[in-house]
Amino acid sequence: MAEPQLLLEKTDGYAVLTLNRPDARNALSPQLLQDLCVAFRDLQADAQVRAVILTGAGSAFCAGLDLKAMSGDAAGLGVYDIHGAHDIVAAMTAFDRPIIVGVNGVAATGGFELALMGDILLASEAARFADTHARVGLAPGWGLSQKLARIIGPSRAREAHFTGNFIGAAQAAEWGLVSRTVPAGDLLEECRALARDIVGCVPATVRVYKQLVNDGLEMSLAAGLVMERNVMGAVNRRVSGDAIAERRKAVQQRGREQA
Repeated sequence: MAEPQLLLEKTDGYAVLTLNRPDARNALSPQLLQDLCVAFRDLQADAQVRAVILTGAGSAFCAGLDLKAMSGDAAGLGVYDIHGAHDIVAAMTAFDRPIIVGVNGVAATGGFELALMGDILLASEAARFADTHARVGLAPGWGLSQKLARIIGPSRAREAHFTGNFIGAAQAAEWGLVSRTVPAGDLLEECRALARDIVGCVPATVRVYKQLVNDGLEMSLAAGLVMERNVMGAVNRRVSGDAIAERRKAVQQRGREQA
């Protein structure tokens, strides 16, 4: 029986999705892309899952679309049928809880775009990012041309887009592309620790925060501040003083433990 192309683990309130085509550097085959879309839609429907970790098996995160799948079919990119039920951007955007991406190795082109669909990126010291669209003659369609400049600045993004050069883990951290780098052997545990911290927060508030940040990034600061105030008024009036006082005790205890 063939090994599944996507592995799913659920534990302690979070899920781990592992791209499982290590011999192909986890390149996205039509089947893997379909499985990933299905997984995120299913996880969205599971209220017990408060965060998701997305990572890759072996030495790569994701090498992008599997060019072999395209070259063996006259339909080219059409073999992927990237819309509707197979629209990975829609599937991941609709997931309203945090997505932690553990970039364990190369994240190239479509794999780079896949990583940027996450909310928090952690990188192993072996991580490398590259946008090779211009080198293979394809245009991006999953947000890379719009997101990267907003994250690392226009000049750096243009350098990455126009050259196809690799961005190493240390440079990615310096540029703010990832939250931080960790030793390769610690990456998954660091992602798990982060997921556990998220699970320990009030789930409804985490969902509201994710929406606030994502929506705010598409607005001016002034519009974002108005939006935040409106959301605050709608959300906070539903929280009792007793609930806040009880939760604050737990926060204070956690602060003492982390001191």
